[in-house]
Amino acid sequence: MEFIDSLEELEIHYGTPKAPSLVKVARHVTPEYRAWIEASPFLALATIGPDGLDCSPRGDAGQALRILDDKTIAMPDRHGNDRIDSLSNIVHDPRVSLMSLIPGSGTVIRINGTARITADVDLRDSFAVKGKPPRTVILVTVDEVYFQCSRAVLRSDIWNGIDASTGLPTPGDILAAQTKGAEGGPDYDARWSERAAKTMW
Repeated sequence: MEFIDSLEELEIHYGTPKAPSLVKVARHVTPEYRAWIEASPFLALATIGPDGLDCSPRGDAGQALRILDDKTIAMPDRHGNDRIDSLSNIVHDPRVSLMSLIPGSGTVIRINGTARITADVDLRDSFAVKGKPPRTVILVTVDEVYFQCSRAVLRSDIWNGIDASTGLPTPGDILAAQTKGAEGGPDYDARWSERAAKTMW
């Protein structure tokens, strides 16, 4: 098997990007991109650190990101698995990439920039839900924002409303297999909704 190992080979293989692929990039949040970002309840946050890469799902009720100004986006860090992989990476290397999705739409919004973490009480309180503020807020300085073509989403048919997880190992099954039964199992799955309800915010 032969591999492509240089930028020159890669550019020869793929050719030159067409104009729309380049001119869609904005260096700040424009009114048009703002509308899409504020409509997105879900995104993936990619970070890089000394121990490698991380890509973390992020979601919130109605709006996952808050735009503070045309160069600054705020994202609450709510309850999760306490691994703090993304946060640890940001402390070591502030470069981040965000990919926002809107249910039912093939359009994906990409944001690249740098991030810092704050535990500012007033800012955290402004994100409180049911009296519970996030533990920290991630502030992203925008370097570029642009829309991604919708082909991947359309090919995947992800918004067809079908639960494709039927028959797959559950989180409880995976934990049980990883720990030889010490963790997980059917009880873990059965209690998930109860656990989530207590720690959602």
